[in-house]
Amino acid sequence: MTRHIRNAALFCALLLVALLVNVARVQVLNAEAYQANPANRRDTIARYQQPRGDILVAGRPVTGSRDTGEHLRHERTYRDGPLYAPVTGFASQEYGTTLLESTEDGLLSGAAPLLAPLPLWNEFTRSRTAGGDVVTTIDPAAQRAAYEGLRSRKGAVAAVEPSTGRILALVSVPSYDPALLSGNGRTAREAWVRLNADPDRPMLNRAVQRTYPPGSTFKVVTAAAALDAGVVGNVDEPTDSPDPYTLPGTTTRLTNGAEGCEDATLREAFVWSCNTVFAKLGVSTGVARMKATAESFGFNDTDVRIPFRVAPSTFDTSVDRAQLALSSIGQYNTRATPLQMAMVAAAVAGGGQVREPYLVERTTRAGGATVSTAGSRPVRRAMHPATATRLRELMRGVVRDGTGRKAAIPGAVVGGKTGTAQHGLGNSGTPYAWFISWAQGGGDMEAEVAVAVVVEDAAANRREISGGGTAAPIARAVMEAVLKP
Repeated sequence: MTRHIRNAALFCALLLVALLVNVARVQVLNAEAYQANPANRRDTIARYQQPRGDILVAGRPVTGSRDTGEHLRHERTYRDGPLYAPVTGFASQEYGTTLLESTEDGLLSGAAPLLAPLPLWNEFTRSRTAGGDVVTTIDPAAQRAAYEGLRSRKGAVAAVEPSTGRILALVSVPSYDPALLSGNGRTAREAWVRLNADPDRPMLNRAVQRTYPPGSTFKVVTAAAALDAGVVGNVDEPTDSPDPYTLPGTTTRLTNGAEGCEDATLREAFVWSCNTVFAKLGVSTGVARMKATAESFGFNDTDVRIPFRVAPSTFDTSVDRAQLALSSIGQYNTRATPLQMAMVAAAVAGGGQVREPYLVERTTRAGGATVSTAGSRPVRRAMHPATATRLRELMRGVVRDGTGRKAAIPGAVVGGKTGTAQHGLGNSGTPYAWFISWAQGGGDMEAEVAVAVVVEDAAANRREISGGGTAAPIARAVMEAVLKP
């Protein structure tokens, strides 16, 4: 009898050892494989067991969470979803995350190590730290002014604070409601199919994810390069420019949309946007100097994050003289995002210095304690301060006497540059209407805002589409929203 008991005990001990070995195999050796297995929903269920942290604009949340009572318990909600979609992106149980919802996902979901004072305790208890909040730099008045200014027209607006690089507005139209994608049911799937099939691409953030030929707004960069290089010494001296201008090495003649461009001064050419003058200036300045100036403004930079990725704006450096002439007036292969062109205007307003743009002011824990702040931003020089001073005068002239009169704001100092960019096969597409500008309040020591507006489908006769008539009023509304006390 004793022997049978001993054998049974030994057998039980062997079973216990086998069980422990198997547990060790599952928990240690194969833990990562099980964790990554698509059939394992524990992390997903845990992720949605608690409300997600919020994205804030001017101290107010523009996001929230709804308790569905299901396994994936909390679903993302949005306040003024289409208005802020180019900032927030979406957080979907089915399709993942984009924009700030993506780059700040760790903090918003509570998974970021910085949020957990005792991470080992969380591992032991299988608990999750409450999600933190993301405080943005967006000015709600400027955001709404940009959105309502575009109305139903395709286009984008970017506005920044020149002295800091803070992004004050980031708007893309047409937009969409991110709440449609939040869940994992039929409604979300139908919305996903519909939005992706829409030829107007409402989920594309045109302000930072699409590049356009900047047209005549790029003449600010060309003027800066020519002035810094000494190609132009006096903005009021004739430039010896023909009208029309035959592109070097070709028989193609470049013309102007305005009169009086032959041998015009730089001031006159800037105010009336003379293509011939700036094409010739670009060729005289040369590829190397044009490249250096364009890149100092931010062109050809593939690493811009705000914190989500910004499509690189490009200035082609492998060009002949004829192509350089066209590149210098914002055509050929020159491409820019609205955010990049807002930074061009900000560099002029900021005395020639470019401050890297940013969208997140700070991040906080659920209780309000600060996790991180934007801190000081890198600064680089785009042009000599004296050149920036001259360009401010030229841009003021555009608003005061030239093609940008519709951007004028009583009691404020406003500078701007219009642009009408051709595109499509044989320039057959509806021209893009551009306007870039900056504004300084009457009692302010420096400019408070720089804006770039692009309108893709201006509702007007092709010959009547212009940056001054179509885009400038939108820029003015944004600038007024920022300048208002």
